Amino acid sequence: MNIAPDVFPFSAIVGQDAMKKGLLLNLVDPRLGGVLIRGEKGTAKSTAVRALADLMPGLHVVNLPVSATEDRVVGTLDIEHAIREGEKRFEPGLLAAAHGHILYVDEINLLDDTIVDALLDAAAMGVNTVEREGVSYCHPSRFILIGTMNPEEGDLRPQLLDRFALSVEVGGEREVETRMEVVKRRLAFDADPEAFRRQYAREQSELHHRILHARELLTKIEPADQLLEWTAKVGIRLEVDGHRADITLMKTAMALAALEGRTCVLADDMVEAASLVMPHRMRRRPFEDGAYGTETIKDRLGDLLLEAANVL
Repeated sequence: MNIAPDVFPFSAIVGQDAMKKGLLLNLVDPRLGGVLIRGEKGTAKSTAVRALADLMPGLHVVNLPVSATEDRVVGTLDIEHAIREGEKRFEPGLLAAAHGHILYVDEINLLDDTIVDALLDAAAMGVNTVEREGVSYCHPSRFILIGTMNPEEGDLRPQLLDRFALSVEVGGEREVETRMEVVKRRLAFDADPEAFRRQYAREQSELHHRILHARELLTKIEPADQLLEWTAKVGIRLEVDGHRADITLMKTAMALAALEGRTCVLADDMVEAASLVMPHRMRRRPFEDGAYGTETIKDRLGDLLLEAANVL
């Protein structure tokens, strides 16, 4: 498997296990719904996104800058040409370029509202529609939406936040040896990228084939009624709005099982899925601060975890 010359290998990223898992799950199931990565600067968020696409030949990262205009994002129609020639002339935008690929938005919380609306429409329908002066044009726009942000710079609109299937929190490593390894690998990559990539060529290839195998297994997983019942109970217990969270929880648990080489979903898959799917959808209780982590999810679920262990 060839590795792009300017990309840090995904398999060489130290730590940040939740982030890496969330990204990989979106390769196993590209229609899962994307992932929001929240955390401080310098925690390999952008590096991981670029490295993710490198795992699958033909997959690209389309960057949507926060300064992009609406026309740059959705595309433009040449109205004069349509009137003069009687035919539509469409200049594709980033939503067209991202079809079948990764749409990456750094500092997504700083996007203009008009761009957010365009993203919401495309994410919901899988189609981008451009309308100008009574002339309209539609094209498919299905993509893996990955957003990164620093929570200290503001939060997302609830509508966009809910569109992300998964959310993860990242931070700097707190173990001395781990931080040393981060620096060591980055220096080695900067000194000789080609040699560094060769060191991880085998791991990259193995991860690539693991994803392909997981995609095959995913088609063989059928959610049993017990899984569906537990999923519904989790949504009720965690007081999330609507049913998107329930559907995403089930799909995530199935993708987790497939990624681990299984066609059966275990209780641990459901718990891990809940820690990725539910935190950004849960209502905060009075005086409650900070992010909802795995332990908080487990604490809220309580007896449901015992039930899952017994029936799944």
